[in-house]
Amino acid sequence: MPTGERPLSPPPRRGSRRRGPGLLFVLPFAVPFVLFLVWPVVQGVWMSFTDSSLALRDTSFVGFDNYAEAFGDPDVWSSLGNTVLFTALSSIPLVLVALVMALLVHSGLAGQWVWRLSFFVPYLLPVTVVTLIWTWLYQPDIGLGNELLTTLGFEPVGWLSDEAVAMWSVAALTVWWTVGFNFLLYLAALQSLPTTYDEAAALDGAGAWRRLWSVTLPQLRRTTVLVSMLQILASLKVFDQIYILTKGGPNGSTRPILEYVYDVGFTGYRLGYASAVSYVFFALVIVVSLAQLRLFRQED
Repeated sequence: MPTGERPLSPPPRRGSRRRGPGLLFVLPFAVPFVLFLVWPVVQGVWMSFTDSSLALRDTSFVGFDNYAEAFGDPDVWSSLGNTVLFTALSSIPLVLVALVMALLVHSGLAGQWVWRLSFFVPYLLPVTVVTLIWTWLYQPDIGLGNELLTTLGFEPVGWLSDEAVAMWSVAALTVWWTVGFNFLLYLAALQSLPTTYDEAAALDGAGAWRRLWSVTLPQLRRTTVLVSMLQILASLKVFDQIYILTKGGPNGSTRPILEYVYDVGFTGYRLGYASAVSYVFFALVIVVSLAQLRLFRQED
């Protein structure tokens, strides 16, 4: 080495130069994510293995006792059954009705902005307003529902007091309230479809129904998969409209699993057992999601 020449310092690592500013950009999201999502999940898992209670100061580890009790609790299974029933009653019409509404608007129906506004506005209403409106509609003596039935010659129905009808009433409210979101997804998908296939089918002599069945609906396949997955997951998480409208009644016929978790945790003060039930339900949601993904991938 020539005298007086300073040795070259090693070049800085590329990763170390990028890591500093990158962490600063991530921190505003990472800190609330860890505080309000990761830590509550970890705390909930730990709580599910304890006898934690709002009425007790001391907490002790109970192992899998809470999970064993949850699998043998008939109220857990009945509320899970109510949740699955609500999901079936609400998800199917929320996909089909939204598709029909989007097709009607996309077909060039007169008064486009009126239809779009009337279909989507209910989705903007808060749940308290929606349940208040439908509580009046379901009134047994002066409600519009029984008024229409008696006008048509049918007997009045206990919309919210009959165990066989109450869940249907909640599902009808939910369809009216939330169908606007799925309608927007379908309408956006229809407006982005290329018109060349439809025009080619029309030139070949295909009618409107044939073009709808063979050209338009197959192109909406991915949108239908997305809407179905989002809708099923949203319906499984039902809580607020049922809690405000029926509080799970009559006789627990509309009580979903999340309301049972709320009742056990904040009315029965058993936070540990409520955490165990909630994680059993969480595992069920994960299984349903994975089954949906596998099914739709096989169909693709």
